[in-house]
Amino acid sequence: MEPELVALATTGATALVQLMVGETWEQARGRIATFFARRAGSDPEAVGEELDTVREELLTAAESGDERTTAEARDDARIEWRARIRRTLQADPEAAAELREILDQLAPTASVGQTTITTYNRIDGGVHHAPVIQSGPVGAMNTPWSQRS
Repeated sequence: MEPELVALATTGATALVQLMVGETWEQARGRIATFFARRAGSDPEAVGEELDTVREELLTAAESGDERTTAEARDDARIEWRARIRRTLQADPEAAAELREILDQLAPTASVGQTTITTYNRIDGGVHHAPVIQSGPVGAMNTPWSQRS
């Protein structure tokens, strides 16, 4: 399988799991179920029920309050749906464009209210064969600046 399709399967599975536990699941469910059902020759509602089962498992794990249980449930769901997406893309490589479109519409990369920080680096002074080291708040790379202490 082409590396781009493998990456898309991984990204798709991660986005799918995030959507399942998010507030927009009901909006996403129908499109995702239709995407899989069309390629498998099955009923979208049957696929939707499979998606709902996984969603319930994720929500139950999250409600337990146990971080390890929640992480394991998310990992299991990602692995399961990554494999399913990969098989779908192998059987129908043309499906990649539709999946990308669905992901772009349903799982945008930046959430509302989240700040994106971009860092540009420039090294001046000619070529010296020495290492360049950059450092910053490495432990807080995904934490918005307003929440850092």
